[in-house]
Amino acid sequence: MNQSPAFGPRRGGSPRVAAGAGARRNESQDYLLMDSELGDDGYPQPPLLPYGYYPSFRGSDNRLAHRRQTVLREKGRRLANRGPAYMFNDHSTSLSIEEERFLDAAEYGNIPVVRKMLEECLSLNVNCVDYMGQNALQLAVANEHLEITELLLKKENLSRVGDALLLAISKGYVRIVEAILSHPAFAEGKRLATSPSQSELQQDDFYAYDEDGTRFSHDVTPIILAAHCQEFEIVHTLLRKGARIERPHDYFCKCSECNQKQKHDSFSHSRSRINAYKGLASPAYLSLSSEDPVMTALELSNELAVLANIEKEFKVEKWRYRKNDYKKLSMQCKDFVVGLLDLCRNTEEVEAILNGDVEVHHSGDHGRPNLSRLKLAIKYEVKKFVAHPNCQQQLLSIWYENLSGLRQQTMAVKFLVVLAVAIGLPFLALIYWFAPCSKMGKIMRGPFMKFVAHAASFTIFLGLLVMNAADRFEGTKLLPNETSTDNAKQLFRMKTSSFSWMEMLIISWVIGMIWAECKEIWTQGPKEYLFELWNMLDFGMLAIFAASFIARFMAFWHASKAQSIIDANDTLKDLTKVTLGDNVKYYNLARIKWDPSDPQIISEGLYAIAVVLSFSRIAYILPANESFGPLQISLGRTVKDIFKFMVIFIMVFVAFMIGMFNLYSYYIGAKQNEAFTTVEESFKTLFWAIFGLSEVKSVVINYNHKFIENIGYVLYGVYNVTMVIVLLNMLIAMINSSFQEIEDDADVEWKFARAKLWFSYFEEGRTLPVPFNLVPSPKSLFYLLLRLKKWISELFQGHKKGFQEDAEMNKRNEEKKFGILGSHEDLSKLSLDKKQFGHSKQSSIRSSEDFHLNSFNNPPRQYQKIMKRLIKRYVLQAQIDKESDEVNEGELKEIKQDISSLRYELLEEKSQNSEDLAELIRKLGEKLSMRPNQEESNR
Repeated sequence: MNQSPAFGPRRGGSPRVAAGAGARRNESQDYLLMDSELGDDGYPQPPLLPYGYYPSFRGSDNRLAHRRQTVLREKGRRLANRGPAYMFNDHSTSLSIEEERFLDAAEYGNIPVVRKMLEECLSLNVNCVDYMGQNALQLAVANEHLEITELLLKKENLSRVGDALLLAISKGYVRIVEAILSHPAFAEGKRLATSPSQSELQQDDFYAYDEDGTRFSHDVTPIILAAHCQEFEIVHTLLRKGARIERPHDYFCKCSECNQKQKHDSFSHSRSRINAYKGLASPAYLSLSSEDPVMTALELSNELAVLANIEKEFKVEKWRYRKNDYKKLSMQCKDFVVGLLDLCRNTEEVEAILNGDVEVHHSGDHGRPNLSRLKLAIKYEVKKFVAHPNCQQQLLSIWYENLSGLRQQTMAVKFLVVLAVAIGLPFLALIYWFAPCSKMGKIMRGPFMKFVAHAASFTIFLGLLVMNAADRFEGTKLLPNETSTDNAKQLFRMKTSSFSWMEMLIISWVIGMIWAECKEIWTQGPKEYLFELWNMLDFGMLAIFAASFIARFMAFWHASKAQSIIDANDTLKDLTKVTLGDNVKYYNLARIKWDPSDPQIISEGLYAIAVVLSFSRIAYILPANESFGPLQISLGRTVKDIFKFMVIFIMVFVAFMIGMFNLYSYYIGAKQNEAFTTVEESFKTLFWAIFGLSEVKSVVINYNHKFIENIGYVLYGVYNVTMVIVLLNMLIAMINSSFQEIEDDADVEWKFARAKLWFSYFEEGRTLPVPFNLVPSPKSLFYLLLRLKKWISELFQGHKKGFQEDAEMNKRNEEKKFGILGSHEDLSKLSLDKKQFGHSKQSSIRSSEDFHLNSFNNPPRQYQKIMKRLIKRYVLQAQIDKESDEVNEGELKEIKQDISSLRYELLEEKSQNSEDLAELIRKLGEKLSMRPNQEESNR
């Protein structure tokens, strides 16, 4: 009973705190708070009694007084020997006994003592600090004493209120945060928008932890810290107070503010940027601050991914890999969007996330959803979002549009449907030309049927390429040194350069594909078109085909001109019996006598390359199959690894090629072979050495120059070790690593690639495959007329509007002449327009972050209602996950603090009751002593 509830540490260094307040203070984010000092024997020193507690046993007074003297003596000795609290300041040495008791009571939740001292001790300094530089408000907040915090906040000139707010936010004390925000300092909301660094510039200790600086980073505002800590309720409270996180300027911004920060402290500037982005990318801030959180999260994830590739100066280990931080934040935004999609419970909610605001972004023609958010997710490669089951189910329903029954059929039935479409492709094209709005026309416009039709058309094109070479499968009948003609008057080149009917079909397919690519460039735009690698492959393939056919046509045209000269000579009957001129004779020569730069030879070489690219185009449709899709993805990743490897490979290859050439270029004709004597021979020898096809004798010289020969052996050996053993094995390891990455997440990668393939057939248009797209359908002509009408009407309205503006301008000029319109008014309007124009970009960037809590004038749209519903589920789920992660540790701490405060209140009440009882006993004793006196006087 004697040991009072002040079993706590003294401000200068004493008692038991290892498991108490010192440990709790260590949980704050400054990581500098330490326990109270221990005695010389390593154990905590005994405590002093708190102010306001008076034991009821006299026997304990002497013991407590003796203990106090011992503690003070030990404290003075320790401070003299070691200095005050080691490296910390010596505020505690200047504290009075009253201030020490006040700080103890504030730290341990002794509400009666704090209330009594605030009311009675008029000379008490409420801003006094302990040895760590913390005042009573900071100690009360650190130990979650709400009642004491409220008592302290009523005092005027209270310092470090901002630091107490940041501390409460970091610990998640919602009620204390609300109490501090009710302080008059936050009445106008300016403090919430002010960072600690700005307060320091104003010589204000509002956010200061002590005189040495702030507890947290100088750029961290309350809203940023709450977002970092994922405190949804605190973020909501701060947003209601008007707090916002300012989006950092562009990385390459050259404004005066950015230049000044970069010159003053580049590291702090970069850290402030990433702290701001951490707040912006926080699910708590994204979900509560944005009107369209899905759009905001997708745009922010892309911005962070770009910054991860740009801001590389913090890639050193000791600065915590800032590049990885940006990537982590980008993934956090993507996970937020996936979390919202996972909480959808019906088709309406899924469509709202995939389509965005459907009332603003209307669905496409024929009632098909536009999937604007899904397009953005594919563009920014949010793979988990695209591969999510809710998203895939929606895509699958659109993929089998108008063919829902085919979805449940077996592979055999689907194969028969594909075969039927391939065979009946001309008839289906005729039906769509003349009846595009019929049932069959609607089926043809479906994504699945468009895919099958285009795949069948391309398969036919590959078949034509094969059949075009079928006559040479068993070898050509005409040798390179032979010529052949159909008649005696025909030139040989007229037969070889003319186009066959098979080649004419191939040309029609190529022209159709070129027209389809032109329409795609017109629809997507050049930038989006070039962004897709498959489009680059198509462009290269078609360009090479076109160059090949043009060269072939040039060869045919030159041969035709020579043939026309012969046909003009009626007396010439047989070319073998006459002597032809050089300009005609060349076109009757055998192949082995043609010039290397002959157009027909160039045409045949380009055609061979185009055929190879055409067959590689099959990989585009492989993601549609679950078995071949992951293989195709792995192949694409392998190609990227090979291109990375080629940089080192070329560097090493060129080094040895030039070195070996310099060594052996003087020995041309003096070696067993011509290896390394020319640059061309050096290239060939070293290239085939990679595959083990070059001989060792390539370095041998016929003469007795052993020094040169030995150097050649050494260089050739080092080359083989470097290229074959090191670099090739490194390439194999890179390919294996890439394949393993795909294999570990094969399902997500395949579904994402399949969704990209499907999406290319969701857009309206491109219904008819090649070459049927060359014939314009009546529907296309109708749409063309509508567009022309719209363009003409807009042009006419534009001219009419221009005339009206000119007339209005002339009227204003006339009014200015007569002084009707004041000059100051014009200047103010002009300056206002410039200001609005200057801030238009900034407002457009931040428009998605506007937080509307009370929109009574504009009732919420259906999209907003759905998003509000999903955000509520997300917040509830996040709170449940947080509670399960913490394993109720926070609740246990809160219970401990409540018990501690309750103990002080009960002891205070007991002390008051003891005093009241002693007073009653005294009064009763007095009355009892007075009665005998009265009786004696009565006698």
